[in-house]
Amino acid sequence: MIKSIFILLFSWLTLTSYSQTFKAGAALRIITPNPLLPVSGGVGQPNPVKEKQGELYARALVLEKGNTRVAIVNVDNLGWTAILGDKSRALIKGIPPENILIGCTHTHSAPDAYAFPDENGKTGADLKYLDWCTKQIADAVNEAISKLEPAVLKTAVDEAKGKISYNYYADKLFDPRCGVIQTIATSGSNKGKTIATLVNYAVHPEVIGPDRGILSPDLCGPLYERIESKAGGIALFMNGAQGGMVTADNRLDGGKEANDWEECKRIGYLLADEALRIIQKAEEQKDPVLYCGSRIIHFPVESDMMKYILQNSPLKPAVSNPDSVTTRINLLNIGTAQILTVPGEALPNIGYYVKRKMHTKQPFLFGLTNDAFGYMLTKVDFNSFKRYEYVSRTSLGEMTGEIYINEVLKLVEASPDAQK
Repeated sequence: MIKSIFILLFSWLTLTSYSQTFKAGAALRIITPNPLLPVSGGVGQPNPVKEKQGELYARALVLEKGNTRVAIVNVDNLGWTAILGDKSRALIKGIPPENILIGCTHTHSAPDAYAFPDENGKTGADLKYLDWCTKQIADAVNEAISKLEPAVLKTAVDEAKGKISYNYYADKLFDPRCGVIQTIATSGSNKGKTIATLVNYAVHPEVIGPDRGILSPDLCGPLYERIESKAGGIALFMNGAQGGMVTADNRLDGGKEANDWEECKRIGYLLADEALRIIQKAEEQKDPVLYCGSRIIHFPVESDMMKYILQNSPLKPAVSNPDSVTTRINLLNIGTAQILTVPGEALPNIGYYVKRKMHTKQPFLFGLTNDAFGYMLTKVDFNSFKRYEYVSRTSLGEMTGEIYINEVLKLVEASPDAQK
């Protein structure tokens, strides 16, 4: 009798311990259209293309600890709205929709995913292609779930060195910090092998841009290639607060720029090498916490341009009030790292401020995640400088940045701190 009780107790303790094991799984899908489609670099009609350089991807990382499961997805596109994201969420089994974070890399040489309307309300976007992409994203996440396995975690944040990015509006006004999350298998035939490496860095991947007749993931493609060849596993890239106007540093002497695939490789490889350098000495976290919180927020829509897009795009939000949009922000604690999402392109000062207020020494910002509502400025920056005319015009309005800061800090205060 005593022996039977001991066996049952041992089995219960073993199962309880295993159920609390930190796990990770990753998968990807190629989403390059075949045949190739026109590409979009912003508001307006897409530009025709003749060739591709690199493949477009949807890349998924799923994390699990106890009853908490989270998916982080990056899509090689200019923007990815919640309209599209929710189609994928509906096809994903085993993860609450609010725990599925879908962000875009912001490449300027991928098909239009906003379905920007022209002056007649027509769009050049391929809606069948976009619907297919939503299924590929769901497939990638579902595969990552099926591949969940015990893992250790490494996280680190440090300055990335070298000629990677700069601010086109004000040279030094950007965040050089690069955040890295890496998961490593701890059992079975994969023991010691990298499952995934996620790089978080603020930069516009627009070396090639939309006007050269080329479809491309831009510098993100070489970044994936370099990390996977050196570290193994699957690489992901989540952008940061790159608005106004943090772009790839492809400057040449004489005011010219390098706009080819070789420059994409130079920058992508350099950022990948820096990310691997930063994570190399990070300590393994064998029992990391995993927390996911979220909050629904509302933004007024003041821009006439943004109102027109929201009212006339076939991907418009299903809302009765055209003067307001609703979106979700997330806070993740993954071990010692804390992550906040940004539903647009926040300017660097917003990014710096929010990171300074986060309860961690390893702050991450996932820009253009869950939604991509254009630029996000503080009210004192909005329409204050000639340089900011464009970013102000393509913002929802003067209060977007203020509302985001207030709401995201409420989320920080209401959530547990990152693991010490």
